[in-house]
Order: sequence, then structure tokens, then C-alpha cells
Amino acid sequence: MKAKIEELVAEIQQFTTQSEKEIEEFRIRFLGSKGLLKQLFGEFKTVEPAQKKEIGQALNELRSKASSKVEELKEALSADSTESKKYGDLTRPGLPVELGARHPISIVKNRIVDVFSKIGFTVSEGPEIEDDWHNFTALNLPEYHPARDMQDTFFIEKNPDTLLRTHTSSVQIRYMESHKPPIRTISPGRVFRNEDISARAHCIFHQIEGLYIDTDVSFADLKQTLLYFTKEMFGKSKIRLRPSYFPFTEPSAEVDIYWGLETETDYKITKGTGWLEIMGCGMVDPNVLKNTKIDPEKYTGYAFGMGIERIAMLLYQIPDIRMFYENDIRFLEQFKSVI
Repeated sequence: MKAKIEELVAEIQQFTTQSEKEIEEFRIRFLGSKGLLKQLFGEFKTVEPAQKKEIGQALNELRSKASSKVEELKEALSADSTESKKYGDLTRPGLPVELGARHPISIVKNRIVDVFSKIGFTVSEGPEIEDDWHNFTALNLPEYHPARDMQDTFFIEKNPDTLLRTHTSSVQIRYMESHKPPIRTISPGRVFRNEDISARAHCIFHQIEGLYIDTDVSFADLKQTLLYFTKEMFGKSKIRLRPSYFPFTEPSAEVDIYWGLETETDYKITKGTGWLEIMGCGMVDPNVLKNTKIDPEKYTGYAFGMGIERIAMLLYQIPDIRMFYENDIRFLEQFKSVI
């Protein structure tokens, strides 16, 4: 009997598992009401009196080791379960990293920059907080000029006037002051106007303006540049120029492209005409050239400007300009596939 007990002790010591079912089977086999220990204690009655003390101690040790083994395995299993709940399955594949997307305004701005960079235009930038000279006076809008009423301005200080720029034309003035002709540059950036926020207007928006100054620059050069842009950007080759007025260009024009009337949306955005206004343009006024110390007798040039939000709304059929500024993930994640 002693040899059998020693054999069972060795088996208990070697036993290991991470299965709750196997632990329960082990407990029933050794400690159950019909288990091995119950049988051994039944056989203990037939042991000779001289061996009872030694065999009794061995049986108690066997029971103690079996109970300890069951508790040890249960604690190990519980610890593993807690660790698994805390960290999950550490062997499972990792979750994919969610990549962000460029903002639609950045996408459109980069596309416009790429279009003009192919024909030699460089990118110029300037401060968003401007002085009166660069934002108004140098652009042929002297103090009390009625054209200043066309744009309500966010003034930061008065006398001398400091303000949030109302257009990126101020960047062109700075570029003309620091560079000699020939000049060929585009100026993208954020501008500010004191306007009521609605589906079609916002107090903060983005513009991109172009400037080309050289000898013998004509309106025909401007028209060819605009045709190239509309073909590259929209795939539209039919444009029209309508006479308009801007203080810093003379003559001035509004540029329309023929969008077409193929869908109900086309009817809505073109008001049933098929034509869509996309930008303003014109020949640089000689007074602007004089203000930047460029000889208007020798040099001529053209300028154009467009709202980036408007172009984005046309390209992606976005009905409300406020959607660009709400940071709604449902809106922004739609541009993940757009380069």
C-alpha cells in the first residue's frame, strides 16, 4: 500500500494543466466521494497495527498534496484568465492603424498648385495679419475709396491700421516689392471677412491668386492660361469672360465655365444656365505697378483669383461651405481615397 501511495504522490507532483475541465477531473479522481483517497482510507482498515501510523501519515500527506495541487492549478488558471481579460489574447494579430486623410481644402489647393507649377508659377506666402498699405492702398484702394465698402474687414488696430487680410493680393504686393520682373507666382492662403456665416459664405475661407508680370503680356495670354487651368482642373474647355470691376485690375472680368446641364444637380448649381462662375481676373492696373516700383511703361501683367472652397464644392458636389469647418469625421473620412 505504501508503494501505491508513493506512486500517487509522484503522479500528483507531475500533473499540470491549463484546462478547467481537467482540473475538475483530477479533483474527482483523487478527492471525490468515490475517488482514490476514499478507496485508500477504506483499505486502511485492513492495515496491520504496526504500520498504521506510517501509512496514516502517508495518506494524510497524499490528501494534502492533492488538495494543494487542485488549489494551485485553479489559482494559476484564474490569474491567466484575469491577464487575458486585461490585455486580451496577446498572440492575436494587431489591429490595423487607421490612416487619416487630407482635408478637402488641402487636396484642392495642392491640385491647383500642381496645375500652375507645370507652367512655371512659383508659390509665395505672406502674413495673415496685414497693414493697410499691403492690403488696400498699394492695391489701388486709397483711404476713403468707395471700393473699400465691398469688403467688411476685421481690424485689429486703428491708426496705424492693422487687420486680418481680406485677400491674398497682399502677398502679391509683398512679392512685387521684393522681386524684379519677370514675375510668375501664385499665392494660396487663408483670408478673413466680416460676413454672416451661411451655406454659401463664411468669415474664414481660402483663396489662391495668381500674378504674371513681364514685357508684352496681353489679355490673350491671360485667356490661354485660364483655358489651360479649366481643362486641367475640371476637364472643361469652354469658358467665357464677363466684364467686371476690381480696383487693382483694368480691364477686369469674371470667368465662367460651361458646366453643362446633364443632371439635376447641374441645373441647381448653374441656375439652369449651364454656366458657372469660378474666379475673377484682369490686367494689373498701372497704379499697382507704380506702387511697387515697377515701370508700367515697360511691363504689363495679369492677375486672377479664386476661392478654394468654391472649387472644392464644385468638384465634390458639397452643398454647404460650413461642412469644411465642422471637423465631422463622417465628412472628412470620405476623402481617404483622394490623393
